[in-house]
Amino acid sequence: MLLKILNELQATSTTLVAVSKTKPVAQILELYAQGQRHFGENKVQEVVEKYEALPKDIHWHLIGHLQSNKVKYVASFVHLIHSVDSLKLLEAIDKQAAKNQRVVNCLLQFKIAAEDTKYGLTWEEAVSMLKSETYSTFHHVNICGVMGMATNTADEVTIRSEFRNLRGYFDALKRDFFAQQSDFKEISMGMSGDYLLAIEEGSTMVRIGSLLFGERA
Repeated sequence: MLLKILNELQATSTTLVAVSKTKPVAQILELYAQGQRHFGENKVQEVVEKYEALPKDIHWHLIGHLQSNKVKYVASFVHLIHSVDSLKLLEAIDKQAAKNQRVVNCLLQFKIAAEDTKYGLTWEEAVSMLKSETYSTFHHVNICGVMGMATNTADEVTIRSEFRNLRGYFDALKRDFFAQQSDFKEISMGMSGDYLLAIEEGSTMVRIGSLLFGERA
């Protein structure tokens, strides 16, 4: 399945993040042996344990909701935090990244679905954050794109509309805030059930779990 998905992504330069949450180290190593290097985890404790147990050339993506007080546990090694949804969280990331003498790459998570269970910024909140005096003092975070999760539905019209909204946010942010930043280029959208739609709507990074690892228990 990995090779099939990689072949589908190859023509589009889309990055595959294999979502390995709840999956054992042995299963991750199976994909690693096939060349997969980007893995995504939801929980801080789990990603720390797997980072310590697995090869150090793995790029770890934190894709779940992140609490500010847990940033210190991942700041030394995380490759990309997909789920920045507040100025408070971004401030914590900047602080902990500085302590580790590195710059941490981040995506702004937008709430594009109607479901209450989904986290994320509104457009107004994102603009307010980027215009804030606090944000202007950060030197150890690098915002390089956006992330969003579509509604869990079989309705392709709804899913496409939500993905297009996220692409619109990306385009507007690029124009208004990141025009001179070449590495502001990521649109993280699309999961096992809708990644092909996401790619058609401009995704540069898909987060796929169950297609690669099977359904979670």
